[in-house]
Amino acid sequence: MSFKLLEHATDAFIEITASDLKEAFTLAGYSVVETTLQRETIEEKEERIISVTGKDLRYLLFNWLEEVIFQLITEGFAIHRFKLDIKKKIEYEIVATAFGEPIDLQKHHFKVEIKAPTFHLMEISEGKKVIMRFLLDL
Repeated sequence: MSFKLLEHATDAFIEITASDLKEAFTLAGYSVVETTLQRETIEEKEERIISVTGKDLRYLLFNWLEEVIFQLITEGFAIHRFKLDIKKKIEYEIVATAFGEPIDLQKHHFKVEIKAPTFHLMEISEGKKVIMRFLLDL
């Protein structure tokens, strides 16, 4: 499936179209990486486990985006690929393995720093396809 950048004056407004939640959250992670770096230049030299929870899908998406941004910007870990599972117990939970390498700003062609995800304009709809829309504050 896909993700695309929607028009917004100052921030990155992203729309995900996926066949299921697992694919949608994977694409959401890739959209964060590709907003920040050129993903195709990242090699899979290391693995990191990422785990987030949320009381509903919106909180899960917010926490997932925040954690991917944290790995990129704060930890300096450039992510090429995710392998993830989503479970619903009391809360929703994502446990993911991120494959990548330490960020090299020249090799990975740093584009822009994402400050944070927001709940503003966030939507998640499940039907024949999963559609997500969210805003990243740049």
